[in-house]
Amino acid sequence: MGNLLRLLARDDAGNSCCSHQKYDVFLDFENAEPSAQERHLYEDVAAVLRGSHAVISDLQQYKGAAKEIREAISDPADDCQRKAWEIVTPLVQKLKQFYLFSNDIEMIVPRILAELCGPEMTPTAHLENQQALVKQFAEILEFTLKFDELKMTTPAIQNDFSYYRRIIMRTRIEQNGSSGTVANNGMEETLCIDHQLGNKMSLFYANSTPMLKILSEATSKFVTEHKEIPLANTTETLSTMARVCQRMLENPELIARFRREETHLFILRVMVALIILYDHVHPTGAFARASTIDVKGCVKVLKDQPASSSENLLNALRYTTKHLNDDSTPKHIRSLLAL
Repeated sequence: MGNLLRLLARDDAGNSCCSHQKYDVFLDFENAEPSAQERHLYEDVAAVLRGSHAVISDLQQYKGAAKEIREAISDPADDCQRKAWEIVTPLVQKLKQFYLFSNDIEMIVPRILAELCGPEMTPTAHLENQQALVKQFAEILEFTLKFDELKMTTPAIQNDFSYYRRIIMRTRIEQNGSSGTVANNGMEETLCIDHQLGNKMSLFYANSTPMLKILSEATSKFVTEHKEIPLANTTETLSTMARVCQRMLENPELIARFRREETHLFILRVMVALIILYDHVHPTGAFARASTIDVKGCVKVLKDQPASSSENLLNALRYTTKHLNDDSTPKHIRSLLAL
């Protein structure tokens, strides 16, 4: 299949507004296949990604139990209490599955980074030679954005879980030391979420962008635990991927090579996710003058897209980054992202 990452042109650094190299490249997000050396990790990541599709599908269909909870709060009758409980418990099971899946993301990301950020190759060489893992990492980044976007627009998640925990605590008090089984107005339910897990889930869902928090913490932990891989290797890999996405989006000929229309939006989302992750991991963030990400160019690319494709992504940069409002952020960057 040849080199899937192809260096076509390089601008002089003096012509760059950001004083770093610009590239026109093609990164094949549709057809990359793993090498024999990558196969084991690739299959492990593929299993996690299959789970991510189910999580997004379930989250998109999450309706919540707001009506039943309101009725149960206003009417203490057994029928109302039972109805609310029967609706809420399977929803909480879904919330538990979502949380447990975040643990899978937390475990697999450092393994990917260990392969893509190793000092034996430059970031560009990693991208060129490990296309399949780069594609999978990009899919995890896209999943992170999708999950957090859906979570932010589904307030029923926190309401349902809060109600569930209130009922559990109330029933425990009433039963004064039950043996792991709670009865709600005569209905037996086996507790599958102990107190410790419940606290972890509460903290997870209390965060506005819980999956981003998991991803950024996993990346930071990777940097801390792998002293043999300098922080600069990791951040440079992220910024190189972001530049690749930016240049592909700026070049219609490169985008035209993809067969699927949705790949365009995929690359947009991955570019934004890389900026956000870089901003959370790098000490001074993505917006400082020393950043190796061309934030101005990336925002311009986003603003050149239809609002239906770009507005949520621009909002992600406005509200989920860490350093945008720092004093070190140039005023023109803040102005670009101002509403």
